[in-house]
Parts: sequence; C-alpha cells; structure tokens
Amino acid sequence: MAADSEPESEVFEITDFTTASEWERFISRVEEVLNDWKLIGLSSGKPLAKGVYTTETWEEKSDEISFADFRFSITHHYLVQESSEKDSKEELVEDALPVAMQDLLCMNNDFPPRAHCLVRWYGLREFVVIAPAANNDAVLSESKCNLLLSSISIALGNTGCQVPLFVQIHHKWRRMYVGECQGPGVRTDFEMVHLRKVASQYTHVSGLLDIFKSKIGFPLTQLPPINISIRLTYILQDWQQYFWPQQPPDIDALVGGEVGGLEFGKLPFGACEDPISELQLATTWPHLTEGIIVDNDVYSDLDPMQAPQWSVRVRKADNPQCLLSDFVTEFFKLCRRKESTDEILGKSAFEEEGKEVADISHALSKLTEPAPVPIHKLSVTNMVHTAKKKIRKHRGVDESPLKNDVLNTILLYLFPDAADKSADGSEARSGTSTGSLPPPDSEDYNLYIQFKSAPLDSLTYKLALCLCMINFYHGGVKGVAHLWQEFVLEMRYRWENNFFIPGLASGAPDLRCCLLHQKLQMLNCCIERKKARDEGKKSNSFDRSSSDTGTPGQLGRNHHKESDKEKGEVGKSWESWSDSEEEFFECLSDTEELKGNGQENVKKGVAKEGSKETLALKPEGRLHQHGNLTLLHPGEPLYVPVTQEPAPMTEDLLEEQSEVLAKLGTSAEGAHLRARMQSACLLSDMESFKAANPGCCLEDFVRWYSPRDYIEEETVDEKGNVVTRGELSARMKIPSNMWVEAWETAKPIPARRQRRLFDDTREAEKVLHYFAVQKPADLARHLLSCVLHAAVLKVKEEESLEDITSVKKIIKQIIIHASKGLRFPNPEDKKLEEIIAEIMSVEASIAQARSLKTKFGIDKCDQEEERKDLENFVNSLLEQPEVSVLGAGRGPAGIIIHRLFLNSQKLTESSEEVAMMLPLDEELKRSDSSDEKRLNSGSVADFPSPAGHEVILRTIIPRPAPYSKPLPQRMYSVLTKDDFRLAGAFSLDTTFF
Repeated sequence: MAADSEPESEVFEITDFTTASEWERFISRVEEVLNDWKLIGLSSGKPLAKGVYTTETWEEKSDEISFADFRFSITHHYLVQESSEKDSKEELVEDALPVAMQDLLCMNNDFPPRAHCLVRWYGLREFVVIAPAANNDAVLSESKCNLLLSSISIALGNTGCQVPLFVQIHHKWRRMYVGECQGPGVRTDFEMVHLRKVASQYTHVSGLLDIFKSKIGFPLTQLPPINISIRLTYILQDWQQYFWPQQPPDIDALVGGEVGGLEFGKLPFGACEDPISELQLATTWPHLTEGIIVDNDVYSDLDPMQAPQWSVRVRKADNPQCLLSDFVTEFFKLCRRKESTDEILGKSAFEEEGKEVADISHALSKLTEPAPVPIHKLSVTNMVHTAKKKIRKHRGVDESPLKNDVLNTILLYLFPDAADKSADGSEARSGTSTGSLPPPDSEDYNLYIQFKSAPLDSLTYKLALCLCMINFYHGGVKGVAHLWQEFVLEMRYRWENNFFIPGLASGAPDLRCCLLHQKLQMLNCCIERKKARDEGKKSNSFDRSSSDTGTPGQLGRNHHKESDKEKGEVGKSWESWSDSEEEFFECLSDTEELKGNGQENVKKGVAKEGSKETLALKPEGRLHQHGNLTLLHPGEPLYVPVTQEPAPMTEDLLEEQSEVLAKLGTSAEGAHLRARMQSACLLSDMESFKAANPGCCLEDFVRWYSPRDYIEEETVDEKGNVVTRGELSARMKIPSNMWVEAWETAKPIPARRQRRLFDDTREAEKVLHYFAVQKPADLARHLLSCVLHAAVLKVKEEESLEDITSVKKIIKQIIIHASKGLRFPNPEDKKLEEIIAEIMSVEASIAQARSLKTKFGIDKCDQEEERKDLENFVNSLLEQPEVSVLGAGRGPAGIIIHRLFLNSQKLTESSEEVAMMLPLDEELKRSDSSDEKRLNSGSVADFPSPAGHEVILRTIIPRPAPYSKPLPQRMYSVLTKDDFRLAGAFSLDTTFF
C-alpha cells in the first residue's frame, strides 16, 4: 500500500509551468477589449468628403486594463458616420488595404482645425490609444516602450483588428505616440520625433524631403512623385488702439442723474479690453509636387499673397473683463456675506431712535397731541435721513458710505414724486417715468413672470439696479446697507404720512413677483386702507355735523359710484374700515360701535314679540339693489351690502397659514376648527348682508353669494298655476354645515362696525419690521432675480443690434434655465452660477463680434453686397473654429487682413527704429530675435515670419523590396518657435520582402 501511494503524492507536487505571465494576461486583456468593441476583422470605408473631420461628431469609449500593478486606459476614438444599408451589403475585398492606410493618402481633410492630434498628424478616422491611467505616470524606458509595442503587435495579429493601435510614451505633455496598423500581408509603423530645437537645414521643404527619402529607403533611382501640402500660419497680435471702440466708464462722473458714467436703470455693457487676443492666418498650398516650388536656406517661393487657400481663425481672450458680468458677479457675491446691517454701519439707527422715544412721558404726551396731518410737499431735503444722522454720531460726516449728492440722486430716481410739488400724493402711483420700456403685452415686459422678479417700471426693479450700481461703484456692501436703511426709513415715513409708494401696481400682492415686491405691494395696500379710513372719518364727521338726514349707506355709494359694479374692488367704501380694539384713539368709531350694540340689544328684546317686528330694524350698509331679486319672506328688494375686502396675502403669509392649518390634523375637531378659521370672510359677509337686508334668511344670502347652491324648479300648484319654487342644494343641507352654523352665529352688523379682516396697522408694522431686519445678503437674494432679469434684457437689446444666430440660441437657453432655477424661493448657488456664466459668455460673444466688425471696417463699407459678405464672414469666425477666406489674398476679406498685417509690420518697424536709439546693452539683448526675424521673413515684408510651418509629404512605393506591394507612405512635420515634430507612417509588405 505504501508503494502504491507514493506515485499519487508525486503527481500532486508537479508544478504547472504553463501558467500565463503578466505580459500574456495584458495581451489577452487587450484582445478582450478589442473583441468587446467589435474592432476585429476586415474594415471597409469610402474616402471621406472634405471637412467632415470638423463638421461631423467624434466619439470615444474607454476601458481600463493593467500590466501587473501598472494601470492603463484604453480609448477608442472614432468619427461617427451614417452607414447606409447598401454600404453594409457590399462585399469586402480580402486584399484591400485597411481604411487607415487609405486615410494616409486622403487629401480632403488635411490640417483639420479641431480634432485629436493624431487625426491632424496622420489623417485617421478611427484609432485606439493605450495610455497610462494616472496623469503622473509615464512610460519612459526604451525597454518598456518596446514591450508595449510588441504587446499591441501580437494583439493585432491574434485578433485580426485593422484599426491602428497607439501607445503613449514619455510624459503626457509631449504627446509622443508609437503605434502599428496591420492588414492582410501589410503593416504600417507609426513613429515620431519630438525636439525643442532643430537644425536650420530641416526648417524648409528641401531638408524635409531629404529626411523622407532617406527613411523610406527606395532603392531605385527613379523615385515616384511626392505630393506636398504646405501650410504657413501667421499671427497678428498688435492691434492698433483705435480698433477697440469700448470706452471704460468714468467712475467719478455724476452728472444729470448718472453715477459712474451710467444712467440709472441701465446696466453697463461691453468689454473693458479687446476680447480678441490674436488673429491667425493660415496660408495653404494643398497640392504641390517636388520640383514645382523652391524652399531652401537661400530662397523660398512660399509667398502668402500667392497661396491658393487662406483660412482664418481668431483666438479669444481668456475671461475678458466685461462690465455687465462684473456687475452681476459682484452683486451675487453679496449673497454670501453674513454681516448684518448693524455690524456694517455700526449701532442701529432704529435702536437709537427707539431709545429716544422710550421715555414714558414722551409717549403719554403723544396721546394729547392732535392727529398727524399729512405733509403735502415731498422733497429730498425733507425725506427722513435719520439713519445718516445716527451714523454721523459714530464717525465723521465724510466717512458715510454714500455721499449726499449720490444719495439724493438715487432717492429722486427711486421716488420721483419727491420732487413733485403737487399736493395730492396719489399721483405717485402712476407718475413714474417709463422711459423706453417695451409694451406691457410684449414678451420682454412679461419676462418678469418667468424670472419671478418684478415689472420693469416697478420700484423693486429700480431698487435692484441702484443697489447693483452702488455695490460696484460706491462703497460695496457698506453703500448697499446705507441705501437700504434710508429706503426702509422712507417706507416708514410714507406709511405714517399716508403717501403712496410709487412704481407699484394697485391691488393685492402679485404672487408672480419676488417676495420683496410683494411686501412693498402689501405696504401700499396698508397705506391705501389707512388713507381711505382717515378720509372717511373726516367726511363722516362733516356729514354728522351738517345734517343727519339721508338713507344709510348712501354716503358709501356716492363716494364710490365708480366701483359699484364690482364687489371686490379696492377702496369700495371707506365705511368698511374701523380701527381695531387696540387703537384706542379713534373715539368716533368706538362710540358708533357702542351705539350700534345698544340698538341691537333693544332689537333683540323686540324680536321676542314676533318675527314681523324684525322688519322694523333699520337697514345699514347698503351698496345697491341686486337687480329684481326680492327677499323670499318679506318680499322687500334684495340689496347688495357693503362688505369688507379679504385680506391681501404675500406668499410667505400663505405658506405660514397653510402650515398652521396643516398642524390641526385630520381629526373631526381639527377639520371643524380649520373650517371655522377659513370662514372669517364668510361670517363678515353674512353679518353685512343681515344688516343691509333685515328679515332675510339663509336662502336669500345664498341666492346672492352662491347662486349655484340655490336650485329653482317650476311646479304646478293646486290651482293649476305654474309656480317657481326653490331650495338649497344638497351640500347646504348637510347636518352641521358650516354655512348654517355661520348664519346662526352672524349678527346684523354693517361692515364699518365689524372687526377688520385686514388689520392694516399690524400688517404694515410687520412689513416694516421685516425690512428692518434684512441683511445685505438677504436683500441681494431677494433682488438677484431682478438683476438677472435686467441682465438678460440688456443682453437681448445688445444682441438685436448685432444679429448673431448662435447668441440668440444661448439667450433662449438662459431664459429657460433661469425660469426653472428662480421659480423656487431659495435657488441653489450652483444653478445661479451657471446662469451668470452663460450671461458672461453671451456678453463676451457680442463684444467679440463688435471687435471683429470694427477691425474689418464693416461700418465703413459702402457696397451693400460686400458689406453682407463681410458680416457673414465675421459671424462665421465667431461660430466656427476656422473660416476659409473667399478669394484668398485677393478677396474683400483677404485685402483687409493683408492691410491689418501691413499696419502691424509698420508699427513693428517704427518700434525697431526707436530701439536703435536705445543703449548698447539693450540693443544687444534684442539682436538675436531681430536677426532671426529677418532671416525667416526673407523677401516678404508685408507679413511677419510664420509662427507655424506645417508640411505633409505623401507617396506610394513598394517597401521593403522593389517587388513588394506598393503601399502608402506619409510624413507630417510641424515647426514652431519652441517645438519641432516629425510624425511618420511608413508601410511595408510582410509577404514579399
């Protein structure tokens, strides 16, 4: 048994030497990715049309692979093409060259303006790149490079993939690639040379031809013709100063309602610097052969004026300083400040004012003073400047954030009625100047609904623009805090003296606007109610003293004959309002209420004797008769009563009310309490109706208040006559119905003696307190939508002068993004930053268009056709990466470009003449560069030396032997000031060698 067990133990100890190594696993992983991407097998494709590398879409997909513990990313770059069914059914030719080799010879897409560097160097439509995954990693040693190259060669051979496969070597900034492409019996090796400096003999075409010929090593004496494509790039950077029309604003100017050289209500626009940093002219000779031109150390035929093709691209300045963008950005920064107004300006002016009036004797003496009489003359000088006076106690007069003249000018702009000497302050509501505003029905005017900002002619909109300007030009956050404090004091002054706030629409707060605008409208509603109540008391006391005759309610109708038709209009009857219990100084209203209560007690006693006695009640608070309707039981005419208006609400109050109602829960008791809270207005209207129609019943009230809940039917009585009979609807007959309970609770009290539904005094104080506690950051948050609204309108206005299609699309996108982002109370900072960035890009685009139009002299062009061509050319420069110049150097645009370069050269020559007068040491410093310029420029004096020198050499020859298959050979060369690169693709026959 022991002998039998020994061989078994030896079998388990055998080492398997066929286990895959790390190198084999890496090759296997590459093959797996190529299979997953379906890049194996033969490839087919037609020659590409001209310009598709720029116009069509490039896509890429990536994966990650590892060689031992070194991670690589493998990426497939390819041009998206529309493949038709006919193309897919075409039979693939086995011996056809791979598509990549065909692309090496294609001349339709040389020098693409926007593509991957390998596309520009080799003209490929599809390729795969393996590169180190981490940015800091690099393949530096020659052995590792050869190992990777061997790996991809094996992977291509195993899979039959005909897509070129590249490996990135050295540091990434060098953009060094080596690669390979395999086909049926053919192979192309992609090689590269990258140098900082190069010998002078390789800076021209003749030297590059020598390199190309030596590399392909053709043994025959008669070499096939070599196709040459050349592109020289010239850069223009020295613009003449008069080419940039934008003048920076004069910050110190303050003339005729202008601050910072800008009119109030108008945002600045334009770039403070030239948004076009340079113009690049590419002169191209697309089809040349060896021997047609001469380009060597001594002489060159490459005159840019004689080039058959010109193309231009512009380089835009990186983040040019633009006025509108700076305004909006600085205002947005306010939203992130955390200081309060007190911390910015020192001790609060409101607190000090409160201390002054805190003395009880001062407060009691105020009771004996007569009621405040409205001051009929408003001026900037008598506007309340308490805040500024308090500030001066803590610092000198000259240290105030805003100067007197600036502050007065702003207040006059915000409150134009301050300069009006008319005695009636009500004109302030409609007396604001609209200027050149769009019509109210236009899309631009109603844009505030989408932005949830405020109408263009409103006080809120003007305040936002003023604060934006103050923040940028006059003191920053301190100036904003100072102006806001003055604004709040002005609001209190207008509330206490019954002066309407200008620039606000009448009526309840518009919930489509920002919350600050709603608060201002709420304050205006309070002023309106208070003013109507004060005027009503005067008229009532006058009528009582003169005569006590006339029917009750007649005074209300006479005073409000214009609003008799509509129940809900504001200011329908001053009789509707009386002060609440807390406001004890209104003795007249209290006396009337006591008198009314006494009458009610008497009437209650009389009512016990019989229901007919209720008709003896004196009707009160009638507005007008309701058509031909009569009361059901007494048969008297039915009168519409004077009612209280429902309390106006802002969105924060509505939200607060909904939260309170939601907290009541879903129980029966909570539902009942919720219904009672919501029926305050219904109870008030019932009491007014009972006072105006003595002896009425619930059916009478429903016929006026909710006619749908009173159902009438025609029936035949006992005598055969058709009689119309009515009854309440089913929902009115539900037990414990809220309408029935409210009707039983309601007493016949006219609106003028009821407790106010809308306590204007309390609501006004709440609004003023809300204003007083706002920090500059909170204020900026409230008004940011108005500022963005103004910025978009400014951009639209400026774009309409230039008519740029791409900019119009971006503006529409801005409006869509802003309407989504600003719809909620607290928009995210990230979304706001995106909107501001879009506005900045649009402003820069418009400034770039104006800069180019000025440089190309479009406004000075007399011929209409030539003018349109130039405008289209400029618009194309903004929208496309590179634009061809019609007629090259002899076309309209080409002549202008030539003139620009010529003027730049003249400026350079004049500066060189000045340099000759400089000291010797400075001249020696510049000698090297000037000699180099003269050497490179040759005989061409109109243009500087080319900044880029690109050459593509192509040919088809058999390699490596004369009897091998003729295959494409290509070499690309680019020479710049500090960079020289050779990118070669050399094919050889692997079958006949």
